[in-house]
Amino acid sequence: MARPGPRGGQPIPPRQRPRLLLRCIVFSILSIIILVGLALLIAWLAVRPQRLVYTVEEGKVHGFDLQNNHLNASFDFVFESYNPNRKVSLYYDSIAVLVTYHDQTIAFDSIEPFYQRRYNVTKFGVKPMARSVPLSGKVSKDLKHEQSYGEMDLEVQLKARIRFKIGIWKSSRSTLTNFCNPVKVHLDSSKAFKRTYCGTHS
Repeated sequence: MARPGPRGGQPIPPRQRPRLLLRCIVFSILSIIILVGLALLIAWLAVRPQRLVYTVEEGKVHGFDLQNNHLNASFDFVFESYNPNRKVSLYYDSIAVLVTYHDQTIAFDSIEPFYQRRYNVTKFGVKPMARSVPLSGKVSKDLKHEQSYGEMDLEVQLKARIRFKIGIWKSSRSTLTNFCNPVKVHLDSSKAFKRTYCGTHS
């Protein structure tokens, strides 16, 4: 009696089963990756997200007092957030604002959460405060030098925890950081403030 060929309905040898199973798993994973990639590409083409734009529109300082390497001051900033996307809105779950000088934080403030609609411009004010903040000798010396000229070059950082909303879909939280530099603040309030654009990092 002749033996049946390899396609004669015989069961798969035990040694070949792991290989066949592995091929099926790899094929399934690759198929899922391709489908997810296509879905993301289609979503991106449909939404075409654009970069958010942040600027500092106003900046003032009150009660600036620097003695014995300790700083007291009240800052007043107005930010403008521009969302150019027509299909993407944002949830700002938390926002922290830091005022730094030579990489040293000299004032801090936080903002209440808010929602920004699609294709929208939102303005919000912050009032970071410095209360007897100890400064290094170099920072104190440089700040006094700038105080004598009547203006200071500061860096203002805006760190936010945000979520994107597209239709009914909401993203998970991510961190958005804006570096606004240099922010020229005049000690003489009669001088006009120059708008400062912020660099955005997510």
